[in-house]
Amino acid sequence: SKNMFSIIKKIFNKEKHDYDIMLGQLLIQNKILTENQLRDVLAVQRKRLQKYGKIFRIGKIIVELGFASEEALLKIINKHYNISSDSLDTDNIRRLIKEKRSKFFEKLYSPGIPIWLKLSLVSIFVIIPVFISVCYVMLAWEKNRFYNQAFEICKINLNYLVKNCRSPLNENNISLLNSFIKEAAVSKGFLYAFIVNRDNTIIAHSDPSKTGKTFINNDVEKIPKSNKITLLIYSSDSKKHILHLSCPITLKEKNIGFVHIGVSTQFSEQIISTERMSIFIIGILVSVLGIAMSALIGIHFSHPITKMVMATQKISEGDYNFRINLNRNDEFGNLAKAFNRMSEDLMKNQLMQKTFGKYVGHEVLEMILANPEESWIKGCKNEATIIFADIRGFTSYSTTKDTEEIVKGVNKFFEIAARVITDHEGYIDKFMGDAVLSVFGVPVHHKDHMQRALKAAVEIQKELIKASHTKKEYELLSSVGIGIDSGVVISGNIGSQIKMEYTVIGDCVNYASRLNALAGPGEIIISKKVYAQLSDRLVAEALPPVKIKGKPQKVETFKLLNIDDIVKKTKNS
Repeated sequence: SKNMFSIIKKIFNKEKHDYDIMLGQLLIQNKILTENQLRDVLAVQRKRLQKYGKIFRIGKIIVELGFASEEALLKIINKHYNISSDSLDTDNIRRLIKEKRSKFFEKLYSPGIPIWLKLSLVSIFVIIPVFISVCYVMLAWEKNRFYNQAFEICKINLNYLVKNCRSPLNENNISLLNSFIKEAAVSKGFLYAFIVNRDNTIIAHSDPSKTGKTFINNDVEKIPKSNKITLLIYSSDSKKHILHLSCPITLKEKNIGFVHIGVSTQFSEQIISTERMSIFIIGILVSVLGIAMSALIGIHFSHPITKMVMATQKISEGDYNFRINLNRNDEFGNLAKAFNRMSEDLMKNQLMQKTFGKYVGHEVLEMILANPEESWIKGCKNEATIIFADIRGFTSYSTTKDTEEIVKGVNKFFEIAARVITDHEGYIDKFMGDAVLSVFGVPVHHKDHMQRALKAAVEIQKELIKASHTKKEYELLSSVGIGIDSGVVISGNIGSQIKMEYTVIGDCVNYASRLNALAGPGEIIISKKVYAQLSDRLVAEALPPVKIKGKPQKVETFKLLNIDDIVKKTKNS
């Protein structure tokens, strides 16, 4: 089930990291890139990930390095995925691929010819003609068998008459000859029998009215006079097919007469006709039964397949709670169990991502999933801006309020801060008691990380002040102070084998914490470096130089003024 899990996971997660790998292979197959060029591209991607903490897609790197044009890449991608994308933006390509897959599953839900109908058509166009052909051969064989049987009976009767009629014919014992004729007439299909003497006179006949007449060869073709049995087949006036056998009667090697016997083949044809009708009825019943069985077998097999298709569609849509209910002791039952185990594993994986993402942050989770074995977790240096915010006077406030009211207020503070920081693409490093530490520029690098941090801080204060007037338990939100500094930080996994966390360390982190201690309720204190970079976009008041722990000399700090005006300016910028 683990192998199936990994295979199907790859199928439904092609839009992410697998997209880069497949694109590289696809470009090599189409001779756009060489293997060495692809290795160079992947090396650049790894270096940028380590340096900026951001995943750069290989399509854009290929264009930047001049290995291929954007038009050539788009042409191959559109042809391979059968889409129409006009840019290398991966979100756009993923959306088009997802739509294509959705249409594919819609087609699967309404097949042109279902399996049960195909099996029924096989029964009609293969089984039935084969059955009819076999029946035709069997009837022909049966007809030939009846004919041979009738012929053998005639021969037996003929030999009987020839053997027993020598003496009576030589003695002209008419009564005895007639008795022999009557004994032979009991055979099935018998029409006539007669004996003629050497003068060609009928001296005994199954029809007494013909006795004594001269045998004229007008009922049958001319019978050759030989010592062997002669067989003639002819049609009578009543359109009956007649077998006419004749044999000479010899005495001391001289012909003294002939014995003639006629047998109709109609009785055998009637038997064949009856059997043909029986076989036809049986054939219809067998065909109907075959078609019904084919349809039932088709439905029996198509039902679980339809469920599998529906389950695959649900999984592709992210519904990992979907389960297939098939109580079968066959391969389909085993496949359903394996599919359900895969769904459960996918659900656990999704739950882990969602839960783990709450602890490490969405950006860090993306980096871990994209490159779980890469060296970025060892740490790297980056320029970043730090926001440190906490509730001023929280200790004295908490001693006079109910625990429930305190928790509601703190949670509201964290909720507003987290939402605003996320909206400005910052990273929430941690919550510490009543404080929030957030970073801009790490792990996702932004050139304007300082501006983003300033906008986020201003918007947080504005949202907090607004929320403090809505409920009594939110009144502490107006007492939040914020400190901001920017500089080089080291980011990566920090900790031990027992517990680790992705975080940032550096002088500016400590400095932001010290600035936060200087901020009063509703204030934002920034460092000289931040002010120097953004002085044209804000109004700030220079505070008296202060001595800060860890700094050998007094430092300059600035307090932002007119927060509402700053929000407007930063939005316009």
